[in-house]
Amino acid sequence: MNLPVPVVTVGLLILSNLFMTVAWYGHLKFKTAPLLVVILVSWGIAFFEYLLQVPANRFGYGHFSAAQLKTIQEVISLSIFVLFSWLWLGERLTWNIGLGFAFICFGAFLIFHRFGAAAH
Repeated sequence: MNLPVPVVTVGLLILSNLFMTVAWYGHLKFKTAPLLVVILVSWGIAFFEYLLQVPANRFGYGHFSAAQLKTIQEVISLSIFVLFSWLWLGERLTWNIGLGFAFICFGAFLIFHRFGAAAH
């Protein structure tokens, strides 16, 4: 089964960002856990993030530019983080978070939009 490069790239980036978000922020609900334990557990979780992130970039580069890959990763990362902070940490989603995210998505649009002949 040959999946299109964008499907593989985005799929791996979504999975890698799930691991990254848990590694970086999951411990915030466990403030009494010793910091060294939190660091080691987070490091272990982040290992799986790298196992997915590196192939995503390897497969995607060439189909996407490096700037486009980074943009995809950041939009996915922020999307997952917003959901994670709401569902796991119980934080409210406010209008300014939504507006800020809309501006980031507009920036992503600018990176992906082909303006004139200078775009590749």
